[in-house]
Amino acid sequence: MRPTARRLVQVLSSLTPPTTRPHSVSFIGLGRMGSPMAYNLFSKAVAETKGGTRFVVCDARTAVSEAFASNFAKEFPGTQIDLVNSPEEALFASQTVITMLPSTPHVRNVYAEAGGILPALLKIPREAAHATLCIDSTTLDVETARVVAASVGKLGARMVDAPVSGGVPGAQAGTLSFLVGGTKTAYDLAKPTLEWMGKNIIYCGASGAGLAAKICNNLVLGVQQIVVSEAMLLGQKLGLEPQVLASVINSSTGACWASSTNNPVPGTVPDKSPPCERDYEGGFATRLMLKDMGLAIDIAEATKTPLPLGSAAGEIYSEVIEDDPDTAEKDFSAVYRYLRLLKNKDV
Repeated sequence: MRPTARRLVQVLSSLTPPTTRPHSVSFIGLGRMGSPMAYNLFSKAVAETKGGTRFVVCDARTAVSEAFASNFAKEFPGTQIDLVNSPEEALFASQTVITMLPSTPHVRNVYAEAGGILPALLKIPREAAHATLCIDSTTLDVETARVVAASVGKLGARMVDAPVSGGVPGAQAGTLSFLVGGTKTAYDLAKPTLEWMGKNIIYCGASGAGLAAKICNNLVLGVQQIVVSEAMLLGQKLGLEPQVLASVINSSTGACWASSTNNPVPGTVPDKSPPCERDYEGGFATRLMLKDMGLAIDIAEATKTPLPLGSAAGEIYSEVIEDDPDTAEKDFSAVYRYLRLLKNKDV
């Protein structure tokens, strides 16, 4: 089967949603996290609805959408994957729209600008807007998320912020934790869809609460990854074998995901496959961790909350990228490599 890119805007020129819209899901953003999330969502929906759900994908890179649709159709013959060119078309095609984007500017673009979701909601019948659910899994600033959600609500649709925890491994395994903010009604509507992509669906409270929880979580993670790197370097300096030290940490009070799953030293967690085994490729990009540390620092300043470790960690990730720009796209555990080389410099 060859997936087709249909001209959905033409089909909907009368502004009457097609009869397939309630049985369709659109996924916007097929990056490192979005692609495996969409795969798990679509594959489980295929199994549970016995082919009764239609799927739509949209990405700023057309080649990425085409490759995703082609690969999925090969694995699930007969499954329809429609490719669309804009968030507006994705909204016209589906009653449920999921977005997984890099950061705040991308969310503003996808939702608010021309060809976006908010203008599209104005073009469909009111009853169709009322039936629409938007799920945004981007990690962005809380205030923007609340403004966008309020705008979606004013047009009759529902929206939740549902950032994730678990990284690329969790996205691939379908074991992500979704931290959800929004009305309880919107959460209840979103939960079945989120359960196809994750293991733990946690209701955090009103709009923006999911993002607040995610920012706090990543503040912890960002600091932990640095101190795990420091400990692994110090232990080796003291003559400890890295795998032995990792085993001690992972079974003691220093245990944390940054060591047990994302350990930055090759060979330390043989039952896992952390990015360090692939020259730090394929994980959570350092630039995204720097972005998340920035979100935490900004909201801490706004709320007058002291953040000494978070601020220091943010400076370190900034230095990592400045020292080697290629590290921006590598997993943030590459901070270990930066520190290892730093100790050999005359500083």
